[in-house]
Amino acid sequence: MHLIVRSVAMIAASILMLSFVSGAAVAGSAQEEANRTAVLAFYEKGLNQKDADAALAYVGNRYVQHNPNAADGPDGFRKFIGFLREKFPNSRSEIKRSFVDGDFVILHVHAVREPGTKGNAIVDIFKLENGKIVEHWDVVQPIPESPANNNTMF
Repeated sequence: MHLIVRSVAMIAASILMLSFVSGAAVAGSAQEEANRTAVLAFYEKGLNQKDADAALAYVGNRYVQHNPNAADGPDGFRKFIGFLREKFPNSRSEIKRSFVDGDFVILHVHAVREPGTKGNAIVDIFKLENGKIVEHWDVVQPIPESPANNNTMF
């Protein structure tokens, strides 16, 4: 009888541990999806609608910019969006893929500043803290007119 009680206790402990681990995994996934949603909204508001203030609602108390051509902080972002609005009012960025890894959201983007042109392939990386964007990196590659192969960049 003692062996049965001990076995039941071990099974119950295992189930409890699995429930805890599963709950943690679900919570992590929920936060990751919230991070993805925040970055996608930030991108749409800022890059496509060119509404810097609406986009900055998704930014934390700091915004570190790792692109050497863009200034840090909300004012740097406003300046960039102002540049887009003035010089490329019809620019559009289409997110082809998004990936989430904890507090990082990665986007694979086709950005066209002037309609009718090939545009650029971009990989944007965002770091979030407490659900808000706090850092940004990007890598930009022009889409060639005559590629060496028939594969697309997307």
